[in-house]
Amino acid sequence: MRTSAVNRGLRTGVTFGVIIIIMFLIGFSVTGAELVGKMLGTPPSYSTMPTPLFFAIFMVFVGIWAGLTASARSLTELDTWSRALVSGTTVGVVSGLFAATIGLVFGNLGVNNIDPRAYLPAVSPDAIKMYIFGLSPLVGSLLLFVLMTISSLASAALSFFLRNSEWLKGKSQNSIEFALGYFESEQAQNIIQNKYARYGFWAIIATALLILPRTWGGYWNYVLGTVGIYIILGLGLNMVTGWAGQLVIGYVAFFAIGAYTFALLTAPEPHHLMWNFWIALALGVVAAGVSGLLIGLPILNLRGDYLAIVTLGFAEIIRILLKSDLLTDFTAGPRGVRDIAGPTIMSKSYVSDVDFMYLVIIAVLVVTFIANRLKNSRTGKAWFAINQDETVARATGINAFMSKLLALSLSAAIAGLAGVLFASRNQFTGPDDHILMVSINIICLIIVGGSGSIPGVFLGAFALKGLPEILRETQNYRLLIFGMLLVVMMRLRPEGFLPAKRPKLEKASAQKLSGKDV
Repeated sequence: MRTSAVNRGLRTGVTFGVIIIIMFLIGFSVTGAELVGKMLGTPPSYSTMPTPLFFAIFMVFVGIWAGLTASARSLTELDTWSRALVSGTTVGVVSGLFAATIGLVFGNLGVNNIDPRAYLPAVSPDAIKMYIFGLSPLVGSLLLFVLMTISSLASAALSFFLRNSEWLKGKSQNSIEFALGYFESEQAQNIIQNKYARYGFWAIIATALLILPRTWGGYWNYVLGTVGIYIILGLGLNMVTGWAGQLVIGYVAFFAIGAYTFALLTAPEPHHLMWNFWIALALGVVAAGVSGLLIGLPILNLRGDYLAIVTLGFAEIIRILLKSDLLTDFTAGPRGVRDIAGPTIMSKSYVSDVDFMYLVIIAVLVVTFIANRLKNSRTGKAWFAINQDETVARATGINAFMSKLLALSLSAAIAGLAGVLFASRNQFTGPDDHILMVSINIICLIIVGGSGSIPGVFLGAFALKGLPEILRETQNYRLLIFGMLLVVMMRLRPEGFLPAKRPKLEKASAQKLSGKDV
């Protein structure tokens, strides 16, 4: 057992040692210390390095994470104090040795006035000095080793105590039983089923949505407006990918078609059309939906990777055409379309950030309502059947091709709506707004939130678009964090944070009507 604990600690220690090295080489050690300072109420300063204290706290967090990972309960081993302490100590020693080695090597470079930025731009002399706490390389590296060892050991011991404390188990069990008992009680059920209580709940939500955009300020209205646009995009892609099971990588093409259709109809350049906002909005949605229909006709007999590659090619064709000199007179080329119109009602313009936030909220609510209705309809259940097994779905009488074509057309129309909102809010759209990375972001938010889950789309959009804006210090590592997050999700929760539930069938209601098993 002890040998197994040592092996687990060694494997985890090497993994975290490599993570520490990578964080140092790409400059994330400095960013992590800045985030700690921000949490403690000290705003980051881009002219000076974070204090060694903030870096020490950051490394303690890393050590705690390593100890928790190494001492996690195993199904094949007894959960004992010795196993937890051995694994925690081992992971702390191994990862601490990696961290100390980095400190010794680069600390001595700093002592000898050798600047490694010629080869490693993120490793500045000030970053090296912070890494060894402003001490000599030997003393600073030794302190870092001790810090990692103690924090990993302490977190492993605390993890074991929390898992096995009978008092905590009893308290948590009692709390869970009390909460479940209350929600299952007749009083709670009467409140939940009372229509006036439901009306009150929705009234509170509506009041919050009316008040908050006026109190957030322009910056947060912009950030949350972007989150709302990605929620719309995620709900649209969820139909064809999460429900119908068709992997569409080039989803950004429909986003671009909606944005450019609206922009060309309402902007003064290049065609001087200046159409009404609402008419152009409808035409943008229709144009994107029709494009989904036309592209779906020849390709939806393809499956899996072939469909993904074809849609990827379609998106790149759209982007290249928008950027090409060939269509410059029609699309304004690489310069993009400027001065795009905002919403107007009875000749009154509504173009402020608060007005657009309200428009995005209304669009999110409408698309969510449509998606929820489709999910629980016969169409949604047909999509679910195709996703599970298309051959069996065909055998039950489902027209798989038409169902998939409908899913692609509807999702394309929703992407067109998001494109219209995006172009109108920014009053500009160009080819660089519709690159492949937009599609990747939408796919990532569905995977992280939960494929096929409507609440999962909301969670994924806030996690991948809202959180990076809050943690702007990590913007240089956004792609790295995305990749790590997807790897962690695939390992720990492959169905996402809020996975979709299987659609309810009519069997339960039939049992209730008959009063016996069916």
